[in-house]
Amino acid sequence: MKDFSLDRDLTEGYVLTVDKPYGWTSSDVVRKIRYLLRSAGYRKIKVGHAGTLDPLATGVLVVCIGRATKQADSLQAEEKEYIAGIRLGATTASFDLEHPVDATYPTDHITGDAVRRALESMTGEQDQMPPVFSAKQIAGRRAYDYAREGEEVEMKPVRVTIVSAEIADMELPDVTVNIVCSKGTYIRSFARDLGMALDSGGYLTSLRRTRSGSYTIDDAYTLEEIEAVLRPETPDRRDTTDKKNIAPHGSHLAAGEN
Repeated sequence: MKDFSLDRDLTEGYVLTVDKPYGWTSSDVVRKIRYLLRSAGYRKIKVGHAGTLDPLATGVLVVCIGRATKQADSLQAEEKEYIAGIRLGATTASFDLEHPVDATYPTDHITGDAVRRALESMTGEQDQMPPVFSAKQIAGRRAYDYAREGEEVEMKPVRVTIVSAEIADMELPDVTVNIVCSKGTYIRSFARDLGMALDSGGYLTSLRRTRSGSYTIDDAYTLEEIEAVLRPETPDRRDTTDKKNIAPHGSHLAAGEN
């Protein structure tokens, strides 16, 4: 139920479900909300998120306000649900649309039944290799820093669980998959792995998180709705006064799904 308002003391703690827009990093969203809270009189309030979303993804971003920031780690550890668009027959360096196609593979042998069998084989607890264009820490630096500089880096697999992966729509070589998974799962890696399981390639074309723990997209606020609550007196709620500091980065190299 949506109950976010200024009628409560937000410093006491509030978990806000945000529908993260395309092109924004998770940190952009946190900065935007912190700015709006300060505009509403909360000068020193803490704000953080519980589980990163790539800028090219949309959907549920759990934002913790005030004392609720102490819950961030436990909230981040909860199960996630996604709707993922995957294109088979090609790969990119980042496993998504951030980079151009770098190789193509045959798809004539891929059938709907083959995709279903591959998805079934990919469920359960498993080791997953994160993308090199990710925020994983390696020797004190982010993996994407090495990738940007053209340096080769050894990525270590991460133990994750794919609870379920079911076809929502399919028009080969494109397939849309509903995925339920554990914390730390890279859906970009899942797309790459699906292509490999089908003796082809695969990369992510779209991603929307629909649930994080008990927080769902049905309860999520858009940034415009949040601004309407925190700055109700502002005639044009999409003003540009704060764009210098909180405009979206537009590059997913700063984050990954988890």
